[in-house]
Amino acid sequence: MSRICQITGKKAMVGNNVSHSNRKTKRKFNANLFAKKFYWVEQDCWVNLNVSAKGLRTINKIGLDAAIKKAAGKGYLNV
Repeated sequence: MSRICQITGKKAMVGNNVSHSNRKTKRKFNANLFAKKFYWVEQDCWVNLNVSAKGLRTINKIGLDAAIKKAAGKGYLNV
C-alpha cells in the first residue's frame, strides 16, 4: 500500500532529525493516513480509500461524490 492520500494527494515528506549536538540524519514525515470504507450513494457501492485526516475533512465538507470527482480530475484517483 503506497502512503499517498487518494483524495488530497498528500504523501511522505523528507526532512532531518536534529540531535542535541546538532547532528542531522535523514528522516521521513509520513502522511496521517487511514484505510476507510465509504458508501458512494450515486454509484450504489462501497469504496475503499486511503485518506489523510485532511481528506476526511474534505469529504465531510463537500461530500464523497464531489471529492472523488475532484481527485480524479487532478489524477490522484483512478475512477
